[in-house]
Amino acid sequence: MKYDSIIIGGGISGLVCGIKLLKAGKKVAIVSSGQSALHFNSGAIALFGRKDGKDVLHPLDEIARVPEGHPYAKLGMDTIKRLLPEVKPLFAEAGITLVGSDNENHYRLTPTGMFKPAWLSMLDYASVSRPDSLPWGKVAIINITGFLDFYPDFIARGLNLAGLQCEARDFTVPELETLRKSSTEMRATNIARFITGDVIRRFAAEVNRIVAETHADTVLMPAIIGLFDEEPVRLLKEQVVCPLYYVSTMPMSLCGMRAQMRLRNHFQHLGGAYLIGDTVCSGNFDGGRLKEISTVNLGDMTLEADRFVLATGSFFSHGLEATPNKVFEPIFNLDVNVSGPRVEWCDVDLYKDQQYMKFGVVTDESFHVYKDGSRIDNMQAIGAVAGGHDALKEESGGGVAILTALKVASDIINELK
Repeated sequence: MKYDSIIIGGGISGLVCGIKLLKAGKKVAIVSSGQSALHFNSGAIALFGRKDGKDVLHPLDEIARVPEGHPYAKLGMDTIKRLLPEVKPLFAEAGITLVGSDNENHYRLTPTGMFKPAWLSMLDYASVSRPDSLPWGKVAIINITGFLDFYPDFIARGLNLAGLQCEARDFTVPELETLRKSSTEMRATNIARFITGDVIRRFAAEVNRIVAETHADTVLMPAIIGLFDEEPVRLLKEQVVCPLYYVSTMPMSLCGMRAQMRLRNHFQHLGGAYLIGDTVCSGNFDGGRLKEISTVNLGDMTLEADRFVLATGSFFSHGLEATPNKVFEPIFNLDVNVSGPRVEWCDVDLYKDQQYMKFGVVTDESFHVYKDGSRIDNMQAIGAVAGGHDALKEESGGGVAILTALKVASDIINELK
């Protein structure tokens, strides 16, 4: 089978890249082994949120100062500013509403009651302009009886420290009783399947009862509504008598799974081939180019393309793998930017900078990858596997994934005209 472009990896970077290519009329396939880090998304996307342990309010100012080799430095400020306006419309076309400013971070409320800087947040997730000036008044933190992946006490403690009065309550509806046979069934994704149609109206009635009893000005609830689309989120909010906001739960994340499904559905709706549950096992290189790839499921049937994009992520999703003395890219054995002995890769103090977090495949300024010291002319890397940044310390993972995906897609579109 022959395509214009084949993307290896079906997470946020791979899907964004694929969607942009399809909109330009290219024939695209994504090979995805299954779940990606997007399934654990917190309802927010970070562009650049932390520097030297301190919050960043103006991400573009810090991005302009990143060191050489950082993905943002390779993109360049002019390209970043050109690509940023594409992000919200692309997600909106997939049915994902994002709010936030490119020039100034806001703060999202985390499942542990802390506030963290964010670039973009999903529809009606609890966020504020500044954590030292909360506009919520008295807060009712409402949980579903028996739901274990939401911690009202943590959230109340965080809001109390910010000067707000909170009251925690819980309730249930008969439709959820079938899930109580096992604690493993009381998960956000399972609960969301039942909260549709008339159940939303009964849900709203219970929330309004608690609001009346507690005299709350604002309601916070776990993100357990809207697995497949945003409509249940909007409907419940419309029927509650005071402002209602959602807080992401511990993984698996409902908002992350919804984003994954909406982006994947949009990719397929545009005509993309999404090969889920398959793994690329090898590639055939010739003269500095990747000609074709083989996958586990397709066996002897190879996939050919003019351009290839590596979007396999970092250690978490096995885009990189490690032994006690080696870090490597497991599919094509591409060159990796590892330097020095293992003792220099990491620090025994978990909270200090970890050098291995910046590991990735070696790329040039256009994100072309290298193998045995030679550039692969028709293969580029995007997202976490491109390395050069500490997504955890910088709060930059989402921005790097999306912007490198858009840039590489633009390169391919221009080259294949």
